[in-house]
Amino acid sequence: MNVVKTYSVDEAQKLLENYCAYQERCHKDVKEKLVKMRMIPEAIDTIVVHLIEQNYLNEERFAKAFARGKFRIKKWGKNRIVRELKFRQISKYSIDSALLEIDLDDYHKTLDELTVKRIAQVKETNLYKKKKKVADYLLYRGWESNLVYEKLNELLN
Repeated sequence: MNVVKTYSVDEAQKLLENYCAYQERCHKDVKEKLVKMRMIPEAIDTIVVHLIEQNYLNEERFAKAFARGKFRIKKWGKNRIVRELKFRQISKYSIDSALLEIDLDDYHKTLDELTVKRIAQVKETNLYKKKKKVADYLLYRGWESNLVYEKLNELLN
């Protein structure tokens, strides 16, 4: 017999307070977690409102932490960060605010380092094919095309 665990609103609320305290979460993650816990829509709304009021859940804070982390650790460009935040249903205001967390000098320095490193890794003798491979890699990671091609023209000629 498969017994399904059920939760009272208070139990679920405590679990989600811990879930949100552990690391920043977006509203979408929290709602999905509550749905998996088989909570009814009214309970989900009640719990989400409680988490926001108690400052466990804050969209803008999540967006800023997400942008900083993905840029510093995964070296993602702004396009990829924006795409991922939109996927998580983050508001345009919070996305714009999050992008301000990325220092422009660091941004350009990181693009430079990534490009130099990737150029060294690509074992292609044809200059145009090499440029394309490096550009594809950088574009996939969310770097803006104008910056990518500017950097490649500066480094590969």
